[in-house]
Amino acid sequence: MAEKPSVWPAQPRETVQVRLPDGRTFEGPVQTPLYAFITAAYPQSRPPIMAALVDGELEELTLPISRDVEVIPIDTSTNDGMRIYQRSLSFVLVVAVRELFPQARVIIDHSVTMGGYFCQIEGRPPFTAQELGAIEQRMREIIRANEPITKEHIPTEEAIALFASQGYEDKVRLLRHHEEKEVSIYSLRGVRDYFYGYMAPSTGELRWFHLEMHPPGFILRLPSRHNPTTLPPSKDYPKLMHVFREYRRWLNILGISDIGALNEAVATGGIRKAILVSEALHEKHIADIAEAIVQSGQVRLVLIAGPSSSGKTTFARRLAIQLMANGLRPFALGLDDYFVDRELTPRDENGEYDFEALEALNLPLFNEQIQALMAGEKVRLPRYNFKAGKSEPGPEVRLPKDTIIIVEGIHGLNPKLVPAVPTEAVFRIYVSALTQLNIDHHNRVPTTDTRLLRRIVRDAQYRGYSARETIERWESVRRGEERNIFPYQENADVMFNSALVYELAVLKPFAEPLLLRVPRGTMESLEARRLLAFLRWVRPCPPDLVPDNSLLREFIGGSILRDFTF
Repeated sequence: MAEKPSVWPAQPRETVQVRLPDGRTFEGPVQTPLYAFITAAYPQSRPPIMAALVDGELEELTLPISRDVEVIPIDTSTNDGMRIYQRSLSFVLVVAVRELFPQARVIIDHSVTMGGYFCQIEGRPPFTAQELGAIEQRMREIIRANEPITKEHIPTEEAIALFASQGYEDKVRLLRHHEEKEVSIYSLRGVRDYFYGYMAPSTGELRWFHLEMHPPGFILRLPSRHNPTTLPPSKDYPKLMHVFREYRRWLNILGISDIGALNEAVATGGIRKAILVSEALHEKHIADIAEAIVQSGQVRLVLIAGPSSSGKTTFARRLAIQLMANGLRPFALGLDDYFVDRELTPRDENGEYDFEALEALNLPLFNEQIQALMAGEKVRLPRYNFKAGKSEPGPEVRLPKDTIIIVEGIHGLNPKLVPAVPTEAVFRIYVSALTQLNIDHHNRVPTTDTRLLRRIVRDAQYRGYSARETIERWESVRRGEERNIFPYQENADVMFNSALVYELAVLKPFAEPLLLRVPRGTMESLEARRLLAFLRWVRPCPPDLVPDNSLLREFIGGSILRDFTF
């Protein structure tokens, strides 16, 4: 007879257990908030813990635990943890300004390369250094008091009335097009506000920040997830900041200041005007860049660089067309053909081939041939056989004197790429989606999200990759950008902002079905659902309104420039 299993009657437990990745288990009464377990398990966590994966789902630390669960803490060394930290600290800033200067309205405008957000003020003159110091002091008082940040769900109509009474027209515009009956509102010291995404349970861990004057506004300096408990050194980026100011001027021309205004344009038919003017602004900027190259009289080499999904390929082709219109002959030179043989490729810290390293290129040959081509000599170009990992002989080329060589590649802004070419003969262009419409004045949209959505759509359209595969690769892509592109962006002679004010409305119907296919329970599904939650705020726009030479066509398909060669 088979041995009976060891089973016996038990009383219902009035406690729940939280099991942690290191094997420890903590127990407490049913409905105990998650932060109580986290505090008991990690009393002095550094970096601070902002949220947790509860049975594979990202949850706020205020979540009441009603059953036994597996919990993985999420601290500020992760993307999700740092987003929560930055969002919560933004709320502290809004509250401190409200308490000290009730007539002032904070606009959290855009990110800055040094780490943090550029902010502006409406309703009064810009803050003085003394006033900004007082605001920082009040923020630190709020943080030392470890004030709770609470969440409530209220009817959307009630939220509209709340923000209308406070004069927040940006939030009213946004909520008018909200399709759900309820909206989540956060409260801190009596201030109620909407924030997209999760928040910290209280203010006590939000201690790493600094307010810095930067006329006409100021910068809320923040740590990065790579160094979550220290602030990066302060550094100025004048060219990048100029692009942001220019984009703000473009938004004023278009009359679209946030996603709520974009939704109204889609709903009323004003999106046609927004598309036409946005595209005209792009074309004018490209034409101005071409004019600057022509007027120099000395430029023979144009180097184009930028992060993934910035639209560099379409930009290079549209620039070539503008150069042709000015009587010049553009010639595309492929940087990828100058890779060294596979066995000579440098390796990264994991022993893998590092194809993004500058040393992966045959720089002596590249510089020698660039100079020869500029001198009108006949050159045998290389062709790289990626399957064999070998450089092979390519075509012979001799360029006329009125030729402009155009090279697109990640190292275009690195001065070590062409040290042998005279400075006056080189024109460097940085291309990136540098700005994006924010949800409202307190909820900014990272431009990284825009580029990721572009790449998800393009990878599915042309490369056969699923959204999960693209998201899985994205972290590696970002690391390469941070190492090889962003440090050199101020070396550019000109920056081209490839963002289009209307693009989220066009990308939405392409991206949503791809994101919905990411399997639940995977790490990539967390990112997919975050993007889906964001896209729910955007009204879709049909793609047939997008011109066939638009930079956006590089991602959604239908570009007249796809087969254009020069």
